[in-house]
Amino acid sequence: MTLRYGLKLSQRASMAEYREFWQLTEDAGFDHAWVMDHFATIDHDEEGDIFEAWTLQAAMAVATSRVRIGCMVSGNTYRHPAEIAKMAVTVDHLSGGRLEFGFGAGWNVYEHDAMGLELGAPGPRLDRFAEAVTIVKSLWNDERTTVTGEHYAVTDLVAEPKPVQQPLPFWVGGSGRRRTLRIVAEHADVWNWTGADLADFTDASATLDAHCASIGRDPAEIRRSVQLRLPDGEDECVRLVADTVARGATEIIFIARTPGPVADGERLAAMLPRFRELG
Repeated sequence: MTLRYGLKLSQRASMAEYREFWQLTEDAGFDHAWVMDHFATIDHDEEGDIFEAWTLQAAMAVATSRVRIGCMVSGNTYRHPAEIAKMAVTVDHLSGGRLEFGFGAGWNVYEHDAMGLELGAPGPRLDRFAEAVTIVKSLWNDERTTVTGEHYAVTDLVAEPKPVQQPLPFWVGGSGRRRTLRIVAEHADVWNWTGADLADFTDASATLDAHCASIGRDPAEIRRSVQLRLPDGEDECVRLVADTVARGATEIIFIARTPGPVADGERLAAMLPRFRELG
């Protein structure tokens, strides 16, 4: 089993800190670097500073040369799927084929209410997300795309150029047992789980396996990713990561603390050799 490790800087950082953090992520040997897709901060208060995710990824693409880059994850409800498909291709070309595409149904009530965006109940929101996934993948792979759904209508749309990567790695975030994990089973290369209770990750992962079995897909084809906020003690950190790996995670993304993300990144980088020994 190959394990990959990444660093994520979500919010409350200056542009100088972002640049230094991305360089640290690359120089320290992490496999991927991440941002998040929100228009208001979510861990603190709604008045904090936060930059836009896709323009940040374009900057990441040219500020680094080796590390893979991505957003964990882009909310479908913020943009038309044809728009985000084109943005992803642009960043994939800017980075020379290093984009990891993270996608989710969206969830933040405050942002949608404040910006007048439709969020909707979970059922219709997941229907909308499933249509968007179909559109994005078609635009990346087909000469012309026509999709007439309940939420989107795309007619004879040409999308060139195609991504550098064929296929472009497709991550889906979420843990809804009935719909989200079904979409993961049908479409994703990587599934991302976020939470505080690893027992929930284990249970959701088993549900994903069941969805794969129901459609005849090998569940081993889908890599499992977990976002972690690590405690202070190094041994405790290693035990937590080891437990996560033992539960089937193959992609571990460490969320850097703010304020002081660069110092926290350096702390995590110092532990990376011990994490590498786990798999």
